[in-house]
Amino acid sequence: MPQILVVNCGSSSLKFAIMDGTDNPPILEGIAERLGSEHSAITFKYAGNKTVQPLHDNDHRGAVTAIKHWINSNSTLPINLVGIGHRVVHGGETFSQSVVINPTVLEGIIDCARFAPLHNPAHTKGIEVAQALFGDLPHVAVFDTAFHQTLDADQYLYPIPMRLYREHNFRKYGFHGTSYRYIAQKLATLGLDFASQNTLVAHLGNGASVCAIKAGKSVDTSMGITPLEGLMMGTRSGSLDPSLLAFISDAENISMKDALDILNKESGLKGISEISNDCRSIETAQAAGDDRAELALNMFASRAAKHLASVATNLESVDHIVFTGGIGENSPVIREKICRRLAMMGVWLDLHANQISPRGEVSMISDNRSNTSIWVIPTNEELLIAQDTLSLIADTAPE
Repeated sequence: MPQILVVNCGSSSLKFAIMDGTDNPPILEGIAERLGSEHSAITFKYAGNKTVQPLHDNDHRGAVTAIKHWINSNSTLPINLVGIGHRVVHGGETFSQSVVINPTVLEGIIDCARFAPLHNPAHTKGIEVAQALFGDLPHVAVFDTAFHQTLDADQYLYPIPMRLYREHNFRKYGFHGTSYRYIAQKLATLGLDFASQNTLVAHLGNGASVCAIKAGKSVDTSMGITPLEGLMMGTRSGSLDPSLLAFISDAENISMKDALDILNKESGLKGISEISNDCRSIETAQAAGDDRAELALNMFASRAAKHLASVATNLESVDHIVFTGGIGENSPVIREKICRRLAMMGVWLDLHANQISPRGEVSMISDNRSNTSIWVIPTNEELLIAQDTLSLIADTAPE
């Protein structure tokens, strides 16, 4: 069976998986961490076993080389790579769907780096390295922003001078699009009319956003030109009064860039709880009576509920609410806190179903009284990347 190597490059990490485009678990998966450091290492997970190896060449090339070496060293295994699928965070207005990578596409990804200076350069590096080492295979880019290119202008434009959009493309782009597209497709398989209905999705993790989906298409989302806008997150503040940036800069006697770093890296759950950006650690502290932990969780839930209600104004009705992402899938506490705040929309949670929702499985957790079906659906962005890559390879293959 043909398989795809899915690659997700960060500035100091590289996640990977070999998948066949079906619901089968990955044949191989892993992560290279602390790239650029003398402590960099790569983890391989295969057949239930995990091995960790130090990376002597501690950069992205070293990580991809280690993956290729693992594949070559296990030549008796049923691995049949036919392509490489790359996750790319920002596609700007240039890319509204996944594409086979060529020099023009690579230039477009590099151009979008002005909006994602931490992510797109790392993606570019990963693509170039993978092309050099797997040059005989086609490569495909799958963009987080592409799903939201269906937003209308009254939703994606900021209320700033239009010339700033015309000249610089400053607008809302949204993120987590691959996850939202997967959820929309998965939900459509669960009911006869679900594909044409209206859905709110809360992708809650260290990065968090919400999306309103109408008949499978994004009509509004909470993240903006960068992933800082919208919900309170693990270390990101989410939306706030823009003037606060200048106040922080003046009060702390730091540059605007350093003030922005505080909003991106020291805020959110971490900043309020003063414990961690990990929701599990905060919930443990809350259960032990920590007031800061309780406050952090309440603020997180409150802002998630507000943004769900906000994007819902672009739907005629709300037929479904879906929780996904690391927190959305695994935190009954957060799901309950959010749903309680949506009671005015006729949202009723089945408290028992919410508590026993099995990890890694689709489950409905709404009460019979609820006007809206409430779901927990695990996301699988890697699977969608593999499927897009297989589809595009098939479309471009010579007859």
